Amino acid sequence: METTKQATCKEQVASHLRGRIHDIRKLWNLERQDPEASDPDLGTFNEYGLSFDYVAPGTFTGRRRGYFRYQLSWGGPSDEFRFYATEGFGLDRIEYWFLDWFDGAHIQLTGRDLELLTEVWDMFREVGTVEAEYKRAVTS
Repeated sequence: METTKQATCKEQVASHLRGRIHDIRKLWNLERQDPEASDPDLGTFNEYGLSFDYVAPGTFTGRRRGYFRYQLSWGGPSDEFRFYATEGFGLDRIEYWFLDWFDGAHIQLTGRDLELLTEVWDMFREVGTVEAEYKRAVTS
């Protein structure tokens, strides 16, 4: 009996990132033109992600640094963007993570992908979400 080997997260992360960037770029462009605009398959930008929150240092084993998480899906597999911020909520770096049971891989964003997600980060900051989520996490 032949068994099929499931692809690792490292083998899948780049293709999943491409798909997410494609969706976010499409929705972000619609959002900038008209916040009410929606894509028939994807909905609106504000409907796309599951959550945006702050993950405090030590929440997960081995994580000494906190980060802001734009979670896109949950379960097996799940994926998210992690925004690592400086003390004043400036950006240090953005990573895309693809996670499955006991496996995970990430890619640090560069170029146009970094520019796009930096714009998304700036929007979260401007509307007060970054500061509110940070305060909620550190005071709970």
